[in-house]
This record gives sequence, C-alpha cells and structure tokens, in this order.
Amino acid sequence: MAIVYLDNNATTRTDPEVVTAMLPFFSEHYGNPSSTHMVGEPVSAALRAARKSVQAFLGAAAEQEILFTSGGTEANNAALHWGLAQGGERNELIISAVEHPAILSVAEALEKEGRAKVHVIGVDRRGRLDRDAYRRALGPATALVSIMWANNETGTIFPVAQLAEMAHEAGALFHTDAVQAAGKIAIDLKAVPVDMLSLSGHKFHGPKGIGVLYLRKGLKFRPLLRGGHQERGRRGGTENVPAIMGLARAAELASDRLCEEQVRLSALRDQFESAVLANIADCVVNGDAENRLFNTSNIAFDCAEGEVILIELNRAGFACSSGSACTSGSTEPSHVLKAMGVSFTAAPGAIRFSFSRENTEADVIRLVEILPTIIDKARAASLFAKRAASPVVGVG
Repeated sequence: MAIVYLDNNATTRTDPEVVTAMLPFFSEHYGNPSSTHMVGEPVSAALRAARKSVQAFLGAAAEQEILFTSGGTEANNAALHWGLAQGGERNELIISAVEHPAILSVAEALEKEGRAKVHVIGVDRRGRLDRDAYRRALGPATALVSIMWANNETGTIFPVAQLAEMAHEAGALFHTDAVQAAGKIAIDLKAVPVDMLSLSGHKFHGPKGIGVLYLRKGLKFRPLLRGGHQERGRRGGTENVPAIMGLARAAELASDRLCEEQVRLSALRDQFESAVLANIADCVVNGDAENRLFNTSNIAFDCAEGEVILIELNRAGFACSSGSACTSGSTEPSHVLKAMGVSFTAAPGAIRFSFSRENTEADVIRLVEILPTIIDKARAASLFAKRAASPVVGVG
C-alpha cells in the first residue's frame, strides 16, 4: 500500500537534489571551513556561497545577517534570550497565545526565573491576533516582541510587517518565528522590518538539524553557544557544512518553485476542503480562510475521537497529525485551538492535513473517499456520543 504523506508541517521529505548537494561534503570536501589550508579553503568558499543563497531566499541586505543554527528551536531560544537581555531597564516580552512551544516554553521559563514579564496576546476564532490587545501591551517597558509569521497548526498568517512597525514605535525589538512561513511565503526582509527571524530547513524539503537565525545588520548579538570564532563569533562550534549545503539548495528550489506550488497546492487544498464539507456533516475548517498558508488544512470534526481518526487514517495509508509534532504526544486539545475558542466537542476531533509539492489530486480523491467512514467510526468511539446514548435517569 502506497503511503500518502500529509504531515508536511511536521517535516518534509528531503528533496533528492538537496541530498545530491550534501553528499560531496561528507567525503570529497570534508575539510573544516575554519582551516586555511588547501582542504579547508574550498569548504569555506562553499559555506560563503550557501550563506549568499539563504540571503537571497530571505531578501536580506547582507550575508552577515545570516547565522546558521541547529534548527528553529535553537534560533528561537537565542532570539528570545538575547533580545530580552538588550532591553536594559525594559523587561517585558510580548508573544501570542498560539506560538510554537519553542517560544512559549522559553517565555514561561524566563518569567519563572524573574527575567521577564510576559504578555500573552490572544487571538479570535479565526486565529488572528487581537491588535487592540497588542497595542495596549506595547509600552516603555517592552524589550522584545516575538510573533510567528504563520501558525503551524492552522496556517493563519500574521501581519508581521505592521506588527514589527508597531513594536519599533514603542522602542522594542521584533522577532518572528518563520519556521512555517519560509518556503511557502515570499519573504523580503528589505521590505519587512523585523530585527530577527528563525527558520528550519526540514520544513521546506531540506535536511533536519539545520536552521537560520536572521539578525538585522547592526545588532550586537551575544552568542547563546560559546566556544569558538565560527559564524563571526556569534555561535561556537564547527559548522554543519553538509546540512548547510542542503539548506541552501532547498532554499533555492523553494524560491524557484514557490509561485507554481502556491497555485497548485492552494487549489488542491480547496478541492479537499470543499469535498469534506460537502460529504461530512458537522465539521469546520479552522483558521483564517482569506489569509492562510496554501498547504495547510485544519478541520475539526465535531464529536469525533481524534486519536481514532489518526489510527484509521494510518491504517488506510495516510500520515496526518492532530497538530504540532512537538506536542502530538499529549491527549489534551491543542493550545492553538483552545486560544481560538474552538468548542470542547470539536477540538478533540481536529486533524491537520498539510500538503507538499509531492502530493497529487489522486491523493485527495482517495482521502475523500475513505474519510466519511473513518469519521463515522471516530464519532461512534467518542465520549460525547456515548454520553448522548446513555439513558437519562430521572429523580422522583
């Protein structure tokens, strides 16, 4: 049975062209880029070329604005720790209620340690930030704002350009977690005034274990990892050159294919959602329909057991998820859906279907054919259905 992979917001398959770009740097070009001899120099040159590719991918003004990390989590941690430390007497951090755990958990720890007062801004039922609450939270004590570019569960896109401008007007730095946006939204950091941005290669068909922290030129960054002069003294440790080469090639491919994928996958997603809504009662698409990632569909099936849905989908050859891969082990409803006010009967049955360039119309047709039966089974297993079927005992 062929597997249909629809969990691309968790990770993507590494593109064969990316693997090809990486292979020589495991064997043929194995030198340390910090070495000045004939084995290290070609690797150093390749590293500079890769940095320029990522610079172009982000529309950054200078190559020195690109800092390679081990992934989005490290980039987010570094941004929050450093950004807050720059505030001087300012000690307030603003985040949204729907951030990834790599932001939420850091913010919680900083507050517990007494290093920050954290303002958590809510969202509406479509996952859009409460602009009025955000405006009220900004003030003379705000050191840093960290708002994601696009939500990993619903695909809702945030207006980071405007939010960054508002933060700057209050004298604060602005960071965005763009892990889900990179490769799915055209990013031009010459036009969008963020100070810091995080991304991760494995979200757009690059390798795992490699990411980027963009640092706007002029910021005096203090490294999270010390131990060497690498990355212009901003991150100690020998660079993961094969993964960096893969990230750079993935960025090039994502840029080249973005327009084509946006048109094709948004049509595929819309075809899928229309068929589901027409054939399955009592379900709703979560997120901002007008401003959403083109590959992401989060559908809540009312009074259905989400774990049963995923198990049955897996048996049928479909790999999907209930939300963030970093919290998928939890039986609790998603913090994102809670923040959006999704009902307690619908949230447990919410499933995320995230498409990639490798998905086809045949995948959607097959999925739509089997999904109604799976939802019926999941509703029969639901506690809500069992409660409704229980006899009501009167009190005489």
